[in-house]
Amino acid sequence: MSRRTYSVEPANCELSEVVILGSGTSNGVPMLGVKYPPAFLANPKNHRSRASIMVMGPTGNLLVDCTPEMRLQVTGLGITEIEAVVITHTHADHIMGMDDLRSLCMRTKAPVTVYTLKHHEADIRRVFAYAFHEYPPGIVVPRFDLKAIPDVLQVGGLDVHSFVVDHGPSKVIGLRVNNLAYVTDVSHIPAEAGAKLHDLDILILDAVRYEPHPNHFHMARAIEVARAIGAKKTYFTHLSDDYDHDLVNKTLPETMELAYDGLRLAI
Repeated sequence: MSRRTYSVEPANCELSEVVILGSGTSNGVPMLGVKYPPAFLANPKNHRSRASIMVMGPTGNLLVDCTPEMRLQVTGLGITEIEAVVITHTHADHIMGMDDLRSLCMRTKAPVTVYTLKHHEADIRRVFAYAFHEYPPGIVVPRFDLKAIPDVLQVGGLDVHSFVVDHGPSKVIGLRVNNLAYVTDVSHIPAEAGAKLHDLDILILDAVRYEPHPNHFHMARAIEVARAIGAKKTYFTHLSDDYDHDLVNKTLPETMELAYDGLRLAI
């Protein structure tokens, strides 16, 4: 049986890259309390932490979402510097690692810059209320400098373009940097967002399971949308345990694959 290590190959510092820190759905894979065939568990690509990416630019790194495994994801990547964080939305699988940002605050003596939609800030202040209180010396808590995400975020020496998609009733930030777009947790892409998805080399897109889902693209819908967008390569993410990585990849269209934890994509 394979054991999850959260490690990936060292970065090539001459390139800008996006690294898939986590490719799994909100339960992660393997899920708690589920017995899996040994052959499924033997493939490391079937071990999926919660969905997140790291954008690694020429001058700095942008972390997109703080999953429950965030500390292990980032330390496994060998990264010690994070210039800023984007929170795409405030569901538990995307924010519950934010407390671990406290160690960055301890080292820098400054709050971590966190970009999100303005209406998501209230959730962060509610869930992490202690991060915004004052304490006597010796008590260390995470500190967040919350900012509304701009249309174009300049971070890490890159221009990161933001847009908004629907995740059921929720609004979620999608991102485009150079030739790559990241659209996780999506059930509908409005026309304004779709206009930013032309001429892509790489699309990373939600495909949570085979059966239809009210708040996510399922596989058939994700393939349909990917074809319409027409990226040269599409990687599906936010994946449940419906998918046995190697077996499913054999069934997908030639330009489409399942993402996996640790996948590195040059941008």
